[in-house]
Amino acid sequence: MTTLNDVAKKANVSKMTVSRVINHPEQVTDELKSLVFEAMEELNYRPNVAAKALANNRTQIIKLFILEEMDTTEPYYMNLLTGIAQELDARHYSLQLVTKNNFDIGACDGYIMCGVREKDYEWIGRANKPVVLFGENRHGYDFVDSDNQAGVAMATQYAIDLGYQQVIFIGIDIDELFEKSRETGYLQTMQKNQLPPKIIRFGNHSSGAAQYIKENWTHFSPNTIFVCSSDRLAIGIERGILEMGGKIPSDFGIIGHDGVFLDQIAFPQLTTVKQAVIEMGGACAKMLMTKIEQTGAAQGKILFKPELITRGTTRDKTLKIN
Repeated sequence: MTTLNDVAKKANVSKMTVSRVINHPEQVTDELKSLVFEAMEELNYRPNVAAKALANNRTQIIKLFILEEMDTTEPYYMNLLTGIAQELDARHYSLQLVTKNNFDIGACDGYIMCGVREKDYEWIGRANKPVVLFGENRHGYDFVDSDNQAGVAMATQYAIDLGYQQVIFIGIDIDELFEKSRETGYLQTMQKNQLPPKIIRFGNHSSGAAQYIKENWTHFSPNTIFVCSSDRLAIGIERGILEMGGKIPSDFGIIGHDGVFLDQIAFPQLTTVKQAVIEMGGACAKMLMTKIEQTGAAQGKILFKPELITRGTTRDKTLKIN
């Protein structure tokens, strides 16, 4: 049977280095990891994860809660799951997707929770294992998120710089911190440019946004842009404008938010604020692993800087209309 010593000799590294690659890959350079993984593959070496878990009094299981309706967020969570799973797999952990009703069923080493709402914090407080949230919160829980305020501020300033005279924010009708942060980014940027703000809110469905455009079409003059809190809302705005014969992007501009698939299937393709969703998923897993190793010590927050992706729903800067 191949041993850890055999792998170390094959890779020409110490036994301690092999152990570190297996148990703490984040502490090892990519070059060393490649050497050790190649040796493990050539020798058909498989770490004894069960023995490791038993020795450390661990289950090697992380539970993931997704607490919002996935029919309004797909494929966002598939990208997040990819990032989480890749990081946990590198650390020989299994990922278990569970529902709120199964909170107390089965053992695990920690929780990653997504789509958390204010009503959920009471029962989250019952967790007896380390918790990391995906999404900013005001309750002191460690979290990973996109910088929502900065992302919308960037989009709003870009819209203004393009010369659109009216900049309208289309928000999600929900009393949650991520939405408040996005609206704050819009409001502060409008105030900085001494422009009057206008905020309209809907549920996160394209149909409501499209219907709003059609019902209020006569109120929108050319040279208007809609900065949206999600790509789903942006698609609804786009559909409504096109159905009413509006010209995109010369007369009407649209900027979405998320940048996960939906922005690319729209036509014209959406200019959007793209979140680093896969990377954020990996960061959630890394933060939780560190928290487990440090017996629950607070980890704080990580905010990822979003990126503005410009496409067919905003005009070229060289064609700016004053």
